[in-house]
Amino acid sequence: MATSYVVQQEFRYEYPGPIRDLHHRLIVAPPLVHGDQRRISHRLAVTPDLRVLWSEDPFGNAIATVDAARVEREIVLTYEAIVERSLGPDPTIDARWLDDPRMRRPTQLTQPTVALRKAAAEIRASADGPIATAELINTYVATHMRYVPDVTDVETTAAQAFAQAAGVCQDYAHIMLALCRLCDVPARYVSGHLLGEGGTHAWVEVLVAAPSPTQASLLGFDPTHAQRTNLDYVFVAAGRDYADVAPTSGRFIAPYIGEFTTSRFVDRLDENVA
Repeated sequence: MATSYVVQQEFRYEYPGPIRDLHHRLIVAPPLVHGDQRRISHRLAVTPDLRVLWSEDPFGNAIATVDAARVEREIVLTYEAIVERSLGPDPTIDARWLDDPRMRRPTQLTQPTVALRKAAAEIRASADGPIATAELINTYVATHMRYVPDVTDVETTAAQAFAQAAGVCQDYAHIMLALCRLCDVPARYVSGHLLGEGGTHAWVEVLVAAPSPTQASLLGFDPTHAQRTNLDYVFVAAGRDYADVAPTSGRFIAPYIGEFTTSRFVDRLDENVA
C-alpha cells in the first residue's frame, strides 16, 4: 500500500519599485524517484509569466531557474507536487559516493573545532561500524542541542550552533554532518518536509555499503527529533550542507531590498492509495 502527499509552497517577493537583471533559483521539486518515494506530478507557476528553466545539479537535484530583465514590483513563485511513498527499501546511490570527498570533507558550514573533535573522539570510542556510529551521533546531537528558533540563521556554522547548544533543524543537521565526517562516516545534508512541521525540514542521510557492490544505501537520520526517518518525511534535495540546497535564492539589481514572505502546506492525500 502507498500513501500520497501534496506539497504546496509559495514564495513572494515585493519591492518598493522596479528591479532589473533578476536571477532566481528554486530547489523545491522532489526527485522523480528516491527509494520508495515517487513524484507523481508537479507544477511551478510564476507571476508575472516568466520562463522557467529546469536543470540538474551535480548531486542530482532538480533546479528551477527564473531570469528576468525587469520586474515591476512583485514576483510570486507557486509550486505544487504530488508524491507517493510506500514502506520500501532504503534509497540507494552509486557506490562511488562512499568515497567522494564531498561526502567526507568539512564545508564552510561544517568546519570542526576542538569541541567537535573531542565529541567525535568520544563517539568513535563507543561505536562499532558506520550505522552504530550514526545512531550514536544522532542521539548525541539531539541530547546536546535545544530547539530554539531565531538564535541562528542560514550562515550559522555547526561550530557556532554547537557552542551555544541551541538552534533549529539545519543546525542539528550541520552538527551531525560535522561529527559524521570526523568519525569517517560519509553523510549528506537533506532538505525536505516533515508532516506536522511549520516549515521545510532538514535531516541527514548516511551512506553505507549496500548488498550490491555497485550501490550504497542512504539511511535517513533526524537529529532534531532523535529518530530515523519514516513515512512522514518527504525528500526534496541533498548536498554537502544547506548552501547546496537552499530552497530559494537569487540576486537582482536595485537600490533597495525586497520583502520576502513564504507559505507551505504538506499533508497526506489518501492513506490507502493502491
